[in-house]
Amino acid sequence: MSACVPARAADSDRTERTHPPHSPPPTGPRRFRIASADVSASIAVFLIALPLSLGIALATGAPLQAGLVAAAVGGLVAGRIGGSPLQVSGPAAGLTVVTADLIQHYGWRTTCAITVLAGLAQLGLGCLRVARGALAVSPAIVHGMLAGIGVTIAVAQLHIVLGGTPQSSVPDNVRALPAQLANLHPAALAVSLLTLSLLLLWPRVPGRAGRVCRAIPAALVAVAGATAVAAAAGLVLPKVDLPSWRNHALAGLPEGPVLGLAAAVLTTTLVCSVQSLLGAVAVDKLVSKRPGSGHVGRSDLDRELLGQGAANIVSGSLGGLPVAGVAVRSSANVHAGAVSRNSTMLHGVLVVAAALLLVPLLECIPLASLAALVMAVGIQMVSLNHIRTVTRHREVLVYAVTTLGVVSLGVLEGVALGIAVAVGVALHRLTRTRITHDEKEGVHHVHVRGQLTFLAVPRLSRALHLVPQGADVVVALDGSFMDHAAYETLHDWQNTHTARGGTVHITGRRAGVRIAEPAALTSADPTDGPEEAGASDADCRCRPWTAWRNHQCDRPHSRPGGHRRPRTAEEGRGTQGTDTADTATADTAPDGELLPAGTGGHELMRGISTFQRTTAPLVRGELARLAREGQRPTQLFLTCADSRVVTSMITSSGPGDLFVVRNVGNLVPPPGAESGDDSVAAAIEYAVEVLAVRSITVCGHSGCSAMQALLDSDPGGARTPLRRWLRHGRPSLERLRTDADGGRRPRLAERTPADTVEQLCLTNVVQQLEHLRAHEAVARALENGTLELHGLYFHVGEAQGYLLAERDEEWVFDRVRAVDLAM
Repeated sequence: MSACVPARAADSDRTERTHPPHSPPPTGPRRFRIASADVSASIAVFLIALPLSLGIALATGAPLQAGLVAAAVGGLVAGRIGGSPLQVSGPAAGLTVVTADLIQHYGWRTTCAITVLAGLAQLGLGCLRVARGALAVSPAIVHGMLAGIGVTIAVAQLHIVLGGTPQSSVPDNVRALPAQLANLHPAALAVSLLTLSLLLLWPRVPGRAGRVCRAIPAALVAVAGATAVAAAAGLVLPKVDLPSWRNHALAGLPEGPVLGLAAAVLTTTLVCSVQSLLGAVAVDKLVSKRPGSGHVGRSDLDRELLGQGAANIVSGSLGGLPVAGVAVRSSANVHAGAVSRNSTMLHGVLVVAAALLLVPLLECIPLASLAALVMAVGIQMVSLNHIRTVTRHREVLVYAVTTLGVVSLGVLEGVALGIAVAVGVALHRLTRTRITHDEKEGVHHVHVRGQLTFLAVPRLSRALHLVPQGADVVVALDGSFMDHAAYETLHDWQNTHTARGGTVHITGRRAGVRIAEPAALTSADPTDGPEEAGASDADCRCRPWTAWRNHQCDRPHSRPGGHRRPRTAEEGRGTQGTDTADTATADTAPDGELLPAGTGGHELMRGISTFQRTTAPLVRGELARLAREGQRPTQLFLTCADSRVVTSMITSSGPGDLFVVRNVGNLVPPPGAESGDDSVAAAIEYAVEVLAVRSITVCGHSGCSAMQALLDSDPGGARTPLRRWLRHGRPSLERLRTDADGGRRPRLAERTPADTVEQLCLTNVVQQLEHLRAHEAVARALENGTLELHGLYFHVGEAQGYLLAERDEEWVFDRVRAVDLAM
């Protein structure tokens, strides 16, 4: 839940307004403000971006000013237009190999033109809203591409570290390495080793001094320290040479073969777009883990693509390197506490100032120091964590082929090879289905592991024909897909086997893989009578959510003479799986004991029986682990007792995930309230101080009877327990009336509330969050930054959740969209 209610501990005990309740709020011109957190974050990012931009320009063979131009444009243009507020764009190490190859083949001016054309292509893709398509690329391919680029960068820069000149390709650089080692330059090697040592050791300075030192980026310290030592020692080394801006080369008309230029534009577009979009997703994950991040919006990937395209057009036109989202600078921006896109834009302003005012200082930097810095970045791109991840997901082959392809052939060729191998691996997994047959205690088990397609039909048929006639069979489908050919084969065999006196029970990990079964053979409930057992399965109303629902197949019972009695409207609104003919007699439990007359006990026993038969085998291991380790929920979920609000369903949570408190009206009595019931306060205290939950969600819902009762309440009515409890909702009612006068009612983002009840439901969520902040345990956790508060409104009829956020001093419930779920 990314839209969080901002934690304002200072407002915990304050509910009054700063202006009279019946007068309009004061208005005035809004002034542009930059938060102090954005200023400090922009300085930290600038100090990292300055040496890296020069180093990447050096590695590509481009004019060194091109790196500064790209950094400035990435900050100002992509930062202003892009859809990821905290992602920092600029010259990226992932583009080094591509840009170096373009410069070598086409020259610098044509490379700038290719950058402009790639930006136009990105604008087109952004307008077509295909940004999500880039996320369909396997992470193993992306990680392999970055690893291959990192190896290429490291091997090339190693020659500069040793005092030489890199070759055009990795094989050439490897072949030339022995000769370079025989003729190394001691001064260049010493400066490079000093840079690498500072880069490695600076973040590891212990104690209080280390905390102070880590405020200065290691990259800046490494380059500045090596430069100072080289100047003090009087070492004669090649240094940064920034020609006059008057001689800066701008983009020219592209020259070269059309197919070659088209491939170059495609490669640049692909690498820039994929790296930027994946970076935006990664930034969202970093932001979500940061305490108090609810006011930072999630990335709009289509807008991010538009922003990157505009930045590449401007950068290429001004003679800058291609622009993409940069992971190192973006993570530094998030960790430095940035709260808006102002930090990214301000870092671009600082780069412009440095490019104009700090030229004498920049020209003191030895090229060997920049080469060592970029080589370290290249080595870090070969991430051991990524290798462990692809190994765990059995995608090492895709990763290795992509890496080797990029190193030996090029970025576009390596990515194409990786995609081909990924498709091959997916097809292999689709066709690799294991089907086994065994017998245990007289029951035959046929276990299907993998996807059940027409390719597996011969093996499935062989396994099924090993089952003798009249035997009891359990067919376990351990997969998520079954095509029509497999369905027909299994269904036909099932009908034949059951017609010869056998029984068939089909299970699967997902309820959707169950196929239609004759009721006489699938009824495992001893309470089913012969009439139920003979009902047609066409009357079964199974749905995909039956794994967690107290599911009862609604089969109308047969009347004497073979005619089925239709259910009345009143019966249809009752519980499923019952008939009024059963309600006049007692129900029989599986062990022969009598249950109370009526349908409730019968339905309960059937639900428990279904759980024990289908769900318990799947969750037994997880529940056993929770029984051993105890509960460790991460969230407290406080919602209404309404039977239509199923917390596990609307949050996609399982055992051990949520600590749930339910009451009439999802109310949170404020501390010290005269209620005679401290159960809610006790649950809050236990969840925050004992379970150490990281978030608390107050969830209201549409059609809440408690809110309707509040609106209809009579102050002079009888003091029943329900009315005494609903007194804790009166502040919500008063807030509704006050907000109506002040014009600041909580609202839905896309439509107006349907009626007063819905408006009160929204207002009640906001008010209960105010009550929640007043609790001592909550206020203390909010102040320490270990807890977040969330507001949620669930519309039952729409099956839609709305998250609460504060926008321009307004409380807005915004729809949870599918685009948010992929982050």
